[in-house]
Amino acid sequence: MMHRPMEEPLRPVRPHPVEAAAGWPGPQTPLGPPEPSHVDPAVLGALLARHGWRRRGGAAGRYARWTPPGPGGGGTSLLVPENRAFPDCEDLLGEALTALARSASPSARDVLVGLTVPSDEIRWCRDVPAGPAGAATWTAEEQLRSAARQMLLAGALAARGRAGYYGARHRGPAAASLESVLVGPAPGGRQLTAFVPVLTGRLLAVRLHQALYAVREAVDYQRATGGMDAFDGAVEAGVSHELTEAVVALVRGTEGARVAVDWAPAAGVPEGCAVDAEPVEFSPGDLTVLREASARYLRDEPAMPVRITGAVVRMRRSGPRGDGTVRVRVLAGADVPHVRMTLDEESYRIAGHAHLVGLPIRVHGRLESRGGFRRLTGASGVVPVQVDEGEKDRLMKSLQENLDFFEEACSGD
Repeated sequence: MMHRPMEEPLRPVRPHPVEAAAGWPGPQTPLGPPEPSHVDPAVLGALLARHGWRRRGGAAGRYARWTPPGPGGGGTSLLVPENRAFPDCEDLLGEALTALARSASPSARDVLVGLTVPSDEIRWCRDVPAGPAGAATWTAEEQLRSAARQMLLAGALAARGRAGYYGARHRGPAAASLESVLVGPAPGGRQLTAFVPVLTGRLLAVRLHQALYAVREAVDYQRATGGMDAFDGAVEAGVSHELTEAVVALVRGTEGARVAVDWAPAAGVPEGCAVDAEPVEFSPGDLTVLREASARYLRDEPAMPVRITGAVVRMRRSGPRGDGTVRVRVLAGADVPHVRMTLDEESYRIAGHAHLVGLPIRVHGRLESRGGFRRLTGASGVVPVQVDEGEKDRLMKSLQENLDFFEEACSGD
């Protein structure tokens, strides 16, 4: 019978980062308007314009009248002051915010999100055939959400470092950084908007913005010259195997797709980014180049020499003597949670004894890209490492939970 070591707790089930992030208001938690005193009229006006509200006039220099997008919007209007120079500014803002909170327009909710949580907006659009009565097929919407999540994760990985292929490296922290991302509705399975809070996610949005433009330029270069060299330099802009795979997932099965990034009006435009950047567009004709680039990144990412300190969590070998396989929970030395390695008989014995007395081991080797940087090859120099009593007690508790397994694994030593 196999036992799960204490170091490997069951992973909590999380909502999809682009479906229901922490703090996103659901049917049971309606989004209320922010306090008028906390709202900048210029930011409110910019968000209304961004989300398709139409300016219909108003007293020049004093306030503007806005109506929602789409048919039937003429019955609703907001009076939004131009600035706070007039005594009735706070009252007008309060009325406008209340009207937004009560509005049935999806765009009203997006405006309130942008006011409540200053966010950069990342918008994905896919040109896909409509289903009956304009409804989206299940697979079309799932593909959109899955591709969007892949792309956000690729941006989060690029925010932590540059690599052509990340594999398991940085994946845990990058995925955790998406927990604050909010999401708007995906009407018809064609469009999805993610709200990336400026406070926690601006670097992600900037890296993704730059990387997408670099992908577009590299694809254009390859289609014009036949060379893939531009993809090598694009790694510094955040392009990776993970990002090219996300773009492939977004474009596959469509007539074209676009990704746009709009910066939070309250925070301004990040340094080095365009004020009104055009959406980055991809077509099915780009897929061959993107797939070739993805495979190139996966193939060419080199192995990394590392010195890992980790706790042994699993040992296995076919007989009482000889080489054996060890799985280690990484404590330091590599940006992955676990690695596997094959050790010779002496090193295997040292690893087993270290675990039996509650100590981690230190080992030198090369972290191989094949398999996602989860395997250490050429492992050598295995030695036990002293740790504080708290960590040692925790390791010993793990041993007690898995004593039968380790007695079998270390038998004959």
